[in-house]
This record gives sequence, C-alpha cells and structure tokens, in this order.
Amino acid sequence: MIQPWFTDGKLGIFIHWGIYAVDGVAESWSFFNGQVPYDTYMRQLDGFTARAYDPDDWADLFARAGAHYAVLTTKHHDGLALWDTGANDLSVVKRTPAGRDLIGPYVDALRRRGIKVGFYYSHLDWSHPDYASIRPADQNPGDRGNPYSMPAAGDEDPARWESFLSFHRAQIRELLTRYQPDLLWFDGEWERSPQQWRMTELAHLIGELSAHTVSNGRLSGHGDYATPEQGVPIEPPAGPWELCLTLNDSWGYQHGDTAWKSPRQIVRIFAETIGGGGNLLLDVGPREDGTVPAEAADRLTTLGDWIGRHEPAVYDTSRGLPHGHFYGPSALSADRRTLYLFTFDRPNEYVVLRGVRNQVRTARVVGTDTEIRHERVGGLGEVPGWEYLHLDDDTLLDPYCTVLALELDGELDLYREHARD
Repeated sequence: MIQPWFTDGKLGIFIHWGIYAVDGVAESWSFFNGQVPYDTYMRQLDGFTARAYDPDDWADLFARAGAHYAVLTTKHHDGLALWDTGANDLSVVKRTPAGRDLIGPYVDALRRRGIKVGFYYSHLDWSHPDYASIRPADQNPGDRGNPYSMPAAGDEDPARWESFLSFHRAQIRELLTRYQPDLLWFDGEWERSPQQWRMTELAHLIGELSAHTVSNGRLSGHGDYATPEQGVPIEPPAGPWELCLTLNDSWGYQHGDTAWKSPRQIVRIFAETIGGGGNLLLDVGPREDGTVPAEAADRLTTLGDWIGRHEPAVYDTSRGLPHGHFYGPSALSADRRTLYLFTFDRPNEYVVLRGVRNQVRTARVVGTDTEIRHERVGGLGEVPGWEYLHLDDDTLLDPYCTVLALELDGELDLYREHARD
C-alpha cells in the first residue's frame, strides 16, 4: 500500500554497492553479457573490504541532499547478499574480507535521522544453481537464451525451480523480519512470468510480514508505484511514480566513468520530476571500501542547497500544470492556492502563464521573498488572458533554477476549452 511519506518523498538516494566496485565493472551484467568471465567477476569477492564504510557519513550526506528515503542494493543479479543470509553462503559476511552485515548499520543510521529505509532486491539470481531451471513462459524453443538465466529447451527441471523459489522467499522473509524496511525496490522480474514467480503469493507474504512496506512496480501487477528509468516521462504516469537516475553513466562505481551530470542538469531533472508528480531516486555508486566519490557527494550537496532555498516549492506539493499553460515545470501547494513555476533559462524580460482563470494576488521569487511585477493581458469572457511575470532583474535569478510563487485568489481553476470552429 502506498504511504503518504512516499508521495511527498520527492528525493531518494539509490545506492548500488557490491563487489563490482572492486574492478569497476558493470554490476552483474558484465559477466552475463560476456564482458568478463564469471570466475574473474567473482574473484572480486576477495577485494571487497568495506574498510571505510561509515553509514552515518552516508546518512549525513543524504540528509544534506534533502533526501527523505534511500534504497540500498541488498542483492543484485550476481546473487551476493550484503547481509548474513541463512538461505545460502553467498554473502559479504561469509565470502569477503568485509566479514560483517552491512545492512543493519545502514538501517540504524537512516532511522536515527528520520530517513525512510529502502532495500533493492533482485528477484533473479544468475549465481544460484537452481535459478536457470525453467524457461520464460513465452520463450521460443528455438532460442537457446543465456545459460545464466535459463536452460536449453527440453532441459527444464520444475523441481529445481521450486527449490529456487523457496530460497527467494527465505531471503525476502529475512529482510522483512530482521529490518522491517519502509520500501522494497524489486528488480529482475522480466525473465519469468508473474505466474512463474507467483507474484500474488509474494505480495500477500509482504503484506503479512510487513504491512507498512511500500513495494515498487516490479512486483508484476502488485506494486504500489511506477518506476521509469533514466529519463523523465513526457506524459507522467497517472498514479505515484519515481524516476531512477544515475549521476554519471553507471549505477555502480566505475573508475573510468567521468561523464558526471552537471549540478544544473540534476536540478533541472529534479524539478521536471516533481513537477510531474514523481520522486527522483538519484543513484550513488560507492567504492568497494564504502566511500562515496567526491564528485557524487558534491552534486548531492549542491542539490540539497538548492532544495533548502526552495523548500516550499518542493515538499508538501503535488504535480503542477498540464502541458501548454507554462513553458516549464510547475507544482501546486497542498491547499491548491499557490502555484510554483520553475524557470530554468534566463528570461527575456518576462515569463508568461496561460489559461488560469484565477487572479494572481502576488508573485514573488522563492528564496528571496522579493515580489515581482505581474499583469494580466487580454482575455474575453470565460477565456482568461496571459499573466505576464516580469523578471528583468538578473540579481533575482537562481544560478540553477529560479522558482516563482504565485498566490492565487482561490483554488487553482484552469481553462482547458478547445477553440470553437
């Protein structure tokens, strides 16, 4: 069930952390796609130390960024668990120099700061001996498929699949009963049908063990919200949603990835996301020792500074205007009487609002509380005119995104009529 904390969460931090940070290769996909041999990938177990891991430092950084929740990869597709799982021996506790549970301290650090706790968990497991035991329901028998994910046609073993499902459920039970997470962020559902996964059964299990836990949409018909990835939807989903996005081009830490998004780009994507009624889940890839790269930390801090200056336009707001009313994102206050307009580019004297029947009582620049001149131009009968908002003083402009707050004379009333023939 969706929870109010999530719909007003606005910003979450995604943490992809695992052995893939040792060599700086793609998480799990590097061996699945044949970029490195499986044995070479798994030798990274010996180099995963977590020696500088300080979850309190992580939590402080996330709080400075303005995040209300965080999601950590408890197990990616490679099958390595970051906690002391009793379901098998493939964990950082038993197989790496880290030698300890990394999930519990993360949970405690977040909760001490009032940040909601999220867990990423991959349904699939390309290391488990019983995972590649049945084929997807719609798989062409002539297509061999990847041997990490499925057997050859004719080699299916349903009994082994039952064994895998028992393992899968055991790990989810452990995460729910030991840590009571606020959010389960599933992934890896695409290699089997909902019926093969028994997703209805799994949804009931989550409800029984941890009724307050929110689940993402990768529970195949039973999740609470949609999860677009790496791009803001042109038409946002109608219900709750969240965009997951990397700070550079990689989810996990990769030494050679220097394609960092600029602070201005990150602020812009954040504003576009919340203006469409979504949350932004912004990804960080720590090094194998648990430290966060300075480039990532600096960008999170800059975003947090911008949010701090514009907090009324971020939290306790809902999705803004439909397309056509303003050339940029917008958000609406909870009482629907204040409209926030996000202005990315340097305006040429003014910006314009269209199709709003309300009178604008005041217009001011958020973060400065400076009122700006505004005027209504045109209009006839039921058709409202244009509201010109004059921004000709460059000293009022924010270096990343300027936000205007328009106090309306009542709840927002839009004009959406089509022109008559």
